[in-house]
Amino acid sequence: MPIPTTILTFDIEDWFHLLDLAQTKTASSWETFPSRIINNTQRILDLLDQKNIKATFFCLGWVGKKYPDLIKAIHTRGFEIGSHTNLHQLVYEQTPDVFAADVAKSLAILQDITGTKIRCFRSPGFSLTRKCTWALDILIENGIEIDSSIFPAHRSHGGFPDFGAAGPVIIKTPHGALKEFPINLGSLASKKIVFSGGGYFRLFPYWLIKHFMYQSPYVMTYFHPRDFDPKQPLIPGLSLTRRFKAYYGLGSGFSKLAKLISDFPCTDIATVNNSFDWKNSRVIEIG
Repeated sequence: MPIPTTILTFDIEDWFHLLDLAQTKTASSWETFPSRIINNTQRILDLLDQKNIKATFFCLGWVGKKYPDLIKAIHTRGFEIGSHTNLHQLVYEQTPDVFAADVAKSLAILQDITGTKIRCFRSPGFSLTRKCTWALDILIENGIEIDSSIFPAHRSHGGFPDFGAAGPVIIKTPHGALKEFPINLGSLASKKIVFSGGGYFRLFPYWLIKHFMYQSPYVMTYFHPRDFDPKQPLIPGLSLTRRFKAYYGLGSGFSKLAKLISDFPCTDIATVNNSFDWKNSRVIEIG
């Protein structure tokens, strides 16, 4: 059985950047929580350096503004940096003007720190849905060439269930084109499920994750520094369900990650983009 190449990505946001919670929604509320982003990200960087593995880091502009040395460290170590917006808000809850200003600010912050053009983007919560495809044109207008915001199934933040097969595609809009690297799906009892990042990765035992990996010719991971931090505080006011989703498996997450990057060839989006046969890829027209 062929071993699939795994695209390794991390969304660089702090432990309190949880979506759909009133107590963690605004930048002013974030100032009330102690930050854990530097040490948690450093731990990931050290692991990847030890294994000589590339990865793409989708960074919040807000993190870059507060901790520019962290973004510099990621860039200096040779890792690809993309934008994860500035203020980590769901795309479909914003107007086009607000979203455009937020994206532009994130790019300005990250590009000023790194001195390089930011080419990649990922929306918070994969919230680029059928209802807000106008966001694709805004990304193109801001010079984004590669997107990884599509979740091709139903999910709590909307998803894009009619997107089609999960794999690299070209999206064409009236304003241009984007290369899209969506999240991949596995199949369990005839149901499509996600296994390659976040709470799903923490929930499933590693042997099941490996099983799904071997079934997938294309694997796009998405991790957060908080996924590997069992000592992070508890957000007050969480329901039991939300508490389970946010905190289950934190103690075993880092060891799973170490196993994953040892068992599968991992690399960043840039490397796969440069080797992928885009001339024969699927093309989706939107708009």
